Amino acid sequence: MTVVEEIKPVAETSATAPAPAELPDRPRRIGGLSRSGVLSLCGAAVSGLCVAILLFGELAPFSGALGFTVTAYTAFLAVYAVLTGLEEDGQAVRDRVMTVVLWTAAGLLFSALVLVVGFTAWRGREALPHGNFFTQDMQAAGPLDPLTHGGVAHAMLGSLIMITIALAITVPLGLACAVYLNQIPGRFSRFVRTIVEAMTALPSIVAGLMVYAVWILGLGMQKSGVAAGFAISVMMLPIVIRAADVVLRLVPGNLTEAAEALGAPRWRTVWHVVLPTARSGLATAVILGTARGIGETSPVLLTAGFTAALNADPTSGPMISLPLAVFNFVKSPEPTMIARGFGAATVLMALVLILFAVARVIGGRGPGHQSKRQARRTARASRRDEERFAELHAPAPQLFDSGSPDDTEQINDSGDSH
Repeated sequence: MTVVEEIKPVAETSATAPAPAELPDRPRRIGGLSRSGVLSLCGAAVSGLCVAILLFGELAPFSGALGFTVTAYTAFLAVYAVLTGLEEDGQAVRDRVMTVVLWTAAGLLFSALVLVVGFTAWRGREALPHGNFFTQDMQAAGPLDPLTHGGVAHAMLGSLIMITIALAITVPLGLACAVYLNQIPGRFSRFVRTIVEAMTALPSIVAGLMVYAVWILGLGMQKSGVAAGFAISVMMLPIVIRAADVVLRLVPGNLTEAAEALGAPRWRTVWHVVLPTARSGLATAVILGTARGIGETSPVLLTAGFTAALNADPTSGPMISLPLAVFNFVKSPEPTMIARGFGAATVLMALVLILFAVARVIGGRGPGHQSKRQARRTARASRRDEERFAELHAPAPQLFDSGSPDDTEQINDSGDSH
C-alpha cells in the first residue's frame, strides 16, 4: 500500500466526520440585578475591606482615612472584575466594572449635594422658624439683637428685582443670538461664537468693574438695582447663548427641511418648528444662566452698594441681594448673625429651586411628548387649520349661474308655448 492510499482513507474520514454543533447565541443581560451579580458585589466589597485592613494594620506601615478608602475601593474593583470574569467574557467584565465606577461617582456627587444643602439648612434652623426673618429688614436690628428682630426681606426683594432685570435683558438677546449662530452660518457667526465662548470664563469682578466704569463713573448714575441687573446680565448672557446654541444644534434637520419644503419662510420655520422643538432645552439654558447670575456677589457690591433697609425702587438708591447679605452676616462673630447668614443661604437655595420648577413648567416636556393641555391646544390649532384649508379650497361663487338642465328645458318649453 502506497502513501497516497494510506492518506486517502484518512481524508475521506475527516471529510465525512460531522461538524461540531455550534453553541446557541445567548443574549447578555444588560441592566438589572441577578443573584450572582449581587453575590459578586458583596464578596468583592468584603474582600476589598479585608485587603485594606491587612495593608494598613498588619503588613504595611500605611495610615490615613483617605488612603484606606482608596485602597479598599481599588481592591474591590479588582476582585469584582475577577469574580465577574469567571462567568462572563471580557466585554461584560468591562461593562460591569465601568457601571460600578459610574454608580460610585454619581453617589459621591449626590452625597456632596445632600451634605451641602443639609449642612446649610441645619446651621440656619435657628433663624428659619421665625416669621420676622422673611418679613423684616435689618434697618432696626443690630448684631446683638435676638433672632426675633430683623430679617432678610430686603435681600429677598433685591435678588428678585435684580434677577428679573437680568432675565429681561438676557433671555431675548441670548436666544436671538443663539438662533443667529444656528441659522446663519458664516465667518461672522464663527467670530461671535468664539467671543461667546471666551466670555464664559469672564471673571465676575470684571463684569462689575465694566458696569461700574460705564454706568456709574461714565454716565454719572448712582448705585442701584438696575446697575446690578446690568452686571448680572453680562455674566448670564454667554452662558445662555452657548447652552441655547448647543440645544438648537440638536434639532433634527429634516424638520426644518420639511417646513421649508411646504413653503414656510425662514422666520416662520424658526418660530413654529425649531424653537418649540427645543423648548425644554432652552429652558435648561435659561436655568443655567440664572443659577450663574443669582449667586454673584462682587458685581452687586460694586454696582448696587449695600443697605440694611428695604428698597423696592431699582432705579434709585442702593440695594442688596441674598449672596451679599450672606457674606455680611457670616463674617460677623455673633452667633445670631451667623445663623441669619445660613438662613439667608437656605432661602437663596429655595429661591433657585422655585425658579427651576417654574422654568421646568414653562419649558414643558421634551420633543414629541405633550401634556394634556398641549395636546388640546394642538388639536384646536389643527381644527382651525382644517377649516382654513376648507375655505381656501371651496369653489368660488359664480356671477352668472347657468342653471341646471331641467331649468333650461322648462324655459325652452315656455318659449315654445308662447
